[in-house]
Amino acid sequence: MNFVMPDLYPASAEIFILLMACVLLLVDLFVGKGRRWLVYLLAQLTLAGCFGITLLTLDGQGVTTFSNMFVDDLLADFLKLALYPAVAVMLVYSRGYLAARNLDRGEFYVLVLFATLGMMVMISASHFLTIYLGLEMLALSLYALVAIDRDSARATEAAMKYFVLGAMASGLLLYGMSMVYGAVGSLELFEIGQRIALGGGNKAVLVFGLVFVVAGLAFKLGVVPFHMWVPDVYHGAPTAVTLFIGSAPKLAAFAIALRILVTGLAELAEHWQVMLMILAALSIALGNLAAIAQTNLKRMLAYSAISHMGFMLLGLLSGIVGGDPSFTPNAYSSAMFYAIAYVLMSLGSFGMILLLSRAGFEAENIEDFKGLNKRSPWFAAIMMILMFSMAGVPFFVGFFAKFAVLQAVVAAKQVWLAVFAVLFSLVGAFYYLRVVKVMYFDAPTDNAPIEAPRDMRILLSINGLAVALLGLLPDGVLKYSFYATYAFLTGH
Repeated sequence: MNFVMPDLYPASAEIFILLMACVLLLVDLFVGKGRRWLVYLLAQLTLAGCFGITLLTLDGQGVTTFSNMFVDDLLADFLKLALYPAVAVMLVYSRGYLAARNLDRGEFYVLVLFATLGMMVMISASHFLTIYLGLEMLALSLYALVAIDRDSARATEAAMKYFVLGAMASGLLLYGMSMVYGAVGSLELFEIGQRIALGGGNKAVLVFGLVFVVAGLAFKLGVVPFHMWVPDVYHGAPTAVTLFIGSAPKLAAFAIALRILVTGLAELAEHWQVMLMILAALSIALGNLAAIAQTNLKRMLAYSAISHMGFMLLGLLSGIVGGDPSFTPNAYSSAMFYAIAYVLMSLGSFGMILLLSRAGFEAENIEDFKGLNKRSPWFAAIMMILMFSMAGVPFFVGFFAKFAVLQAVVAAKQVWLAVFAVLFSLVGAFYYLRVVKVMYFDAPTDNAPIEAPRDMRILLSINGLAVALLGLLPDGVLKYSFYATYAFLTGH
């Protein structure tokens, strides 16, 4: 048996982050509590290194390696280049919060790097095995991160719920993958697509497998009716971990949904398009209605995330059938732009909760934001920008993200769905504007000074301004999203 050495060059960034995560484990053993900043700095340098390597290996031509299980194409590079800054910003926002609660331990940074590696593998996966490997690496790291505050009964309960439901979702996904393998005899996405297009495989078995695969993906995206874990995990986890769960993994979830459904199962689009339509409509409706009743900001943002993921699904389902095929790259790029815009808004929103929190106090209720304008007009304005953008108020990035998706839905001749989404967006605007109202029109209940590291204050300000500026100048990100999805669809 001849062993063929795989080409490691396309996976350079993944190999680098894996080595650095192991280095961090060793460094953490030898540094004391007073020099924990060294582990933090190494984690940030690792992400910067990954960014540089991905830029150096950037190539318009898609390259596969590890027996076609891993692909390095423009779509993967673009999503990874969005992923690294999101994780780096999360680390900056979280550092003060973790230190105040004695959670600033080496294992936090190591788990974050392993979770990032899982997301990178998911983004580049072109085979069911690599998808599952990346998914489990991310999921296991997140379970441990949710429970990192071992003295908190709420965090432990959230971790248990997340683990049990996550294991169930992994089982569904794995069962669906096995059904597809049983039907076509391959686990490689491109080959699965080719064999189905040539009439291979039992159609009934394939559709049966598709149902389980879509259910598994829906759980990972946190869309209705697989959303049960989202509010409890967002609420129970330490806010720094909630920030991580609610931001970067959405990019990886988008990538695997696109690769599985379009590369592998495009011939079954008439089936998965209907499923995504139902999931999207239910998520937009339930997410927005349930968020109105929330007084806890983390739970409100959790239900808001459910509705936003429903919106992203609208872009995914609009690309294949029912409309003009030439609009397909626009539909997928609109979903991709939505995922990136949501990550940016989510980072800022949870960053504001971290900014107002201090030792022994979690600023996670809406009433904790009362009178923020009197305490800090600048950060009240930043929070207002973030809430307006989430609500889809012109001209912030959230508005253009929603507009791009709705344009794709209309092009797919699903006008009723676009009207439905707009109506529930109007409903959703209520709970975002309620946060703005308490900041500007209510008297503050807490006059404690806002204490946060300078780097966090600067980065949070840039985050809020980026949401506003990208709303005025969205062309750059929209253009690169289009190029990435066009290259993904055409192979060059």
